[in-house]
Amino acid sequence: MPTGGRLRKRAAVATVWYLRLMAVLNIAAVLSLPFREEVHEHNAGEFFTPYLATAGLVSAALASFLAVVMRRRKRAAWVSNLLLAGPLLALYVLALTRDPYGDHFFNWLSTALTGLFVAALLISRREFDAIGDRSNPRLALAVGTGGVLVSGTLGTLLVHATNTLPGATVQDEIAYTLLRGISVGPLADRVDAVHAPRWVDIIVNVLIAVTFLLVLYACFRAPRGACLLGSDDEARLRELLDRHGERDSLGYFALRRDKAAMFSPSGKAAVTYRVVGGVSLASGDPIGDPEAWPGAIDAWLAEARRHAWTPAVMGASEEAGTVYARHGMDALELGDEAIVDLADFTLEGRAMRVVRQAHNRVRRAGYTVSIRRHEDIPADEMSVLVDRADHWRDGTTERGFSMALGRLGDPADGRCVMLECRDAEGQPRAVLSFVPWGEHGLSLDLMRRDRDCENGLMEYMVVELLLRAEELGIRRVSLNFAMFRSVFERGSRLGAGPVLRLWRSVLTFFSRWWQIESLYRANAKYRPLWEPRFLLFAKSSDIPRIGLASARAEGFLTLPGLGARS
Repeated sequence: MPTGGRLRKRAAVATVWYLRLMAVLNIAAVLSLPFREEVHEHNAGEFFTPYLATAGLVSAALASFLAVVMRRRKRAAWVSNLLLAGPLLALYVLALTRDPYGDHFFNWLSTALTGLFVAALLISRREFDAIGDRSNPRLALAVGTGGVLVSGTLGTLLVHATNTLPGATVQDEIAYTLLRGISVGPLADRVDAVHAPRWVDIIVNVLIAVTFLLVLYACFRAPRGACLLGSDDEARLRELLDRHGERDSLGYFALRRDKAAMFSPSGKAAVTYRVVGGVSLASGDPIGDPEAWPGAIDAWLAEARRHAWTPAVMGASEEAGTVYARHGMDALELGDEAIVDLADFTLEGRAMRVVRQAHNRVRRAGYTVSIRRHEDIPADEMSVLVDRADHWRDGTTERGFSMALGRLGDPADGRCVMLECRDAEGQPRAVLSFVPWGEHGLSLDLMRRDRDCENGLMEYMVVELLLRAEELGIRRVSLNFAMFRSVFERGSRLGAGPVLRLWRSVLTFFSRWWQIESLYRANAKYRPLWEPRFLLFAKSSDIPRIGLASARAEGFLTLPGLGARS
């Protein structure tokens, strides 16, 4: 890297660390009375402190938030810091030319620190190129207006109820509240008619700080990625799947219409992704020719940098993970995908005894399974199946993102395969839907069943598919994904270490709610091949944020007010 590029990057990092330091100092000043009084003394009279050192929660919130958005290289954050620190530096320089400000060493130190921050901003200006959402200014204005009204009203009512001095007007109480919202120091003491307890001052300051944080979030939030998969992009992806669909069992899920597609310059490969909570979340392998994957990955990463999105990939294969790693991303094994090779599948033998017994029991109960391509199902029958599948769904939220199509019965998905199970009276009791995996494979998309049906019904349906798949020219079937499979498998073996056993115990505990172990056991019944799948990320510190975005995308976490949209 050229010397100038290294200098710019170091200057950008320096601005972030300066803001973090100011946030820590402000919080320490709020918590420590002697330190707070010292800062207030240097902010009054003949002294002044460095940029953003005011001993208030509002300044701490501002410094913390600016540090976060500066770390994400947002242009708006760089402009905001320059507009705040630049005039302040000019004011400090002017003050040093006048008595008595120039007589104090601390003022020179404050000016030097502020000047170094401004210099670092100017040097690193080209590093901050991430853009925000065009609607951010309007949203920030609305949030700020509403937040000030709400927090100001609550604060004023609290001050009115606790004021120990007589004769205060409403204007005095409002002025005290607004001044106390800026600082818990002597600034608000200029309102002589109001004196509230210290705990009231802190609550008012916190209310204003929260409002300020909400305004900052509205100002700097990342674009939501509204450009979803259009008809032209879908047609291009289907052409790539026709040529290269055999490579990845999750390839067809790239056609989810809540994703966007980023194509390589040659158009021979694409990365599909969805933006959730500021995370650009891709899934599976890139679609298309592996030789064109680097171009698609570069384009996707450049788009993420441009909008300050955090890049992440869920469920990538080892081959794709290696390519992503060459672009600076790290890998974490999520679990394994269960793939049944039909040439090796058999119900014979002791290992298949449980599956064989379940299959025979359900068959003797009179259940039957029909296997058809979606395009071969009449529209009225498909409508009934879709309605039944919705009725059997567990909960109101549609789950799935990386390994689910998110729709059923769409005419464009005619090559998908539907298994319909009926009981002895001919009533539908369960459905399975599989998406194409190239010409000779299927990948599980949807499993729905009547909760009152026979136990072992799903095993019966899966076995029926595996035994009759040759009728459709199918040679391999991808079943459910087993998260942390290796932990359950190795943790139960003789000689497993204490850390592995502890990790297995933790996962077993959480399996009571999230069915982690049960999915592994359900897949293992069919003696599949296990193909590892990976999570790709750029920075380890982003993993909690990526985990939250993944949980939202998969439907395991629904934020208030987003249930219907999910």
